[in-house]
Amino acid sequence: MIEKITKASRFNWRLQSCAAFVAFVVFVAIAVCQADTSLMLFLFVVAPILLVISILLLIYAAIGKGRSQRLPLLSMLAILWTISTSVFVYDITHPSAIRSAARWFVWSQSYKDKVLAQPTSTNGDLKHIEWDGWGMFGQDNSVFLVLDPTDTLSTAALRHQSGKFNGIPCEVRVVSRLEKHWYTVLFYTNEYWGQCN
Repeated sequence: MIEKITKASRFNWRLQSCAAFVAFVVFVAIAVCQADTSLMLFLFVVAPILLVISILLLIYAAIGKGRSQRLPLLSMLAILWTISTSVFVYDITHPSAIRSAARWFVWSQSYKDKVLAQPTSTNGDLKHIEWDGWGMFGQDNSVFLVLDPTDTLSTAALRHQSGKFNGIPCEVRVVSRLEKHWYTVLFYTNEYWGQCN
């Protein structure tokens, strides 16, 4: 009898740790996608699955054999929902922060090869490829991956500075550094490389 009481009163963090790890892995996987794709994946795949799991776990905790596990189950749900909504909200308010870091970590060599394969521009533009984009109803945003061999963009990236920079045809809203010589530049809404308003 005493053993059962001590086992029930001891809180096991294994379930919560697994929930946090699964939430982290799922959202890093989603972050690697394009912005519009990650939004759709969250809204139409992850959120409904999370909702169904939550309902089933709440029913199990309320009427099933899970009564003794109410606290661990409810804390697991709280962790899942907290991590998922926090990452989602951060991704919405800082559209490229998580996605850029995750994509660069996973596929940087592939992106570097694509940029380096481009011929040198005759008009002085830096080598670049489209990195990310999002928007709808004619309000599109474009982010480009840029190779800057002289690191002239480093000061702008350090200060998160906007402006017009050599080698980039349009004024940009934000410059971010991924690593030495590699930057992302976020253009203003409805501007694209070479199509400036």
